[in-house]
Amino acid sequence: MSKKMYKHIVDSIRTQLSDAADEETRKAAERYFREPILCYGLKNAEVHKIGREHWAEVKKLEPDVFYLLCEDLFQSNYTEEAFIAADWLAKSSKKFRREDLPLFRRWIDQYINNWAKCDSLCNHAMGDFIDRYPDAVAELKLWARSANRWMRRAAAVTLILPARRGDFLQDAFELADILLTDADDMVQKGYGWLLKEASKKHQEEVFNFVVERKSEMPRTALRYAIEKMPQNLRIIAMSH
Repeated sequence: MSKKMYKHIVDSIRTQLSDAADEETRKAAERYFREPILCYGLKNAEVHKIGREHWAEVKKLEPDVFYLLCEDLFQSNYTEEAFIAADWLAKSSKKFRREDLPLFRRWIDQYINNWAKCDSLCNHAMGDFIDRYPDAVAELKLWARSANRWMRRAAAVTLILPARRGDFLQDAFELADILLTDADDMVQKGYGWLLKEASKKHQEEVFNFVVERKSEMPRTALRYAIEKMPQNLRIIAMSH
């Protein structure tokens, strides 16, 4: 499909983002990340508002054209554009097809380059995809072995919302085991967060998992995993 079919949407979004950009907000955002980021300088609420203004038109697009539009936004490297694409994908999750997974994997591998982009896409859209196609959880265990740190974080944070509901516990444990000694703190925080969410419905199981591995688990991941547990359990988990 030709990009001309949606070029006016992209142009309008970029004009709105540029017009609303604030230099102080941009500088503040840049300080929030260790790696360099590209951003216009808008607060999240403003970004989501711009995305919502175009949703009525975007949701009518055929899936292939819709995905071209989303890829255009991811490809620009602007954090705000990635947020809009991630929002739209989450809103369209009921239309996800099983064969869309390689496309989503490629987007993460090629265009996701900070934790905010990773989490905004994976917490909702990718989490919804796994809910819709549970067998695809096997793909996450491949991502967890990727050389790309954001693919590895994506493997964990995709299960955040399902784990919060109590689902995919064994898969969460398998992912945590694959990532257990990962040296990257963004990955450690990702799988620690996953375990923390899983503990809300399965506290005993997660506690036992952590205690059995606490000599190997990096302290960053361990602290995240036990954050919501009672103090007496946290003391046991943190003890040498």
